[in-house]
Amino acid sequence: MKNVYPVIFTPLGNDKDTVLIEVPDWNILTEGYGMADAMYMARDAIGLKGIDYEDNGKEIPEPSAIGSIDVSKGTFADDGEGYVSLVDIDFTEYRRKVDNKTVRRNVTIPNWLNQEAEKAHLNVSRVLQEALMAKLDVSR
Repeated sequence: MKNVYPVIFTPLGNDKDTVLIEVPDWNILTEGYGMADAMYMARDAIGLKGIDYEDNGKEIPEPSAIGSIDVSKGTFADDGEGYVSLVDIDFTEYRRKVDNKTVRRNVTIPNWLNQEAEKAHLNVSRVLQEALMAKLDVSR
């Protein structure tokens, strides 16, 4: 699922080039160093919280209209001049990228097939992963 969320960026103009970040739709506060890092941090924070919501059966928030965000009422309004920009996130792609914990599954195959796989020095888990990705038409 893809979405685009309005995000308030507030550059501090300090030596570290700190940018304070607020994502109102998600109640997220974070920071980055430079605008490229700030965009990355905003997307990362939204993605992580989205995975948490999905895993816990919570509904993903709908994005607010960019025009409905009032920078003067933002959390960091007193820290500098902020502005609103849009940050996109593909939750499906994000999960594939960061949710790589392995899950143990027991599979049953005929003994003769297992012996052939061992002779060929095949990693059966890897072959199964590749076959599942091909069957589901997904990639890493």
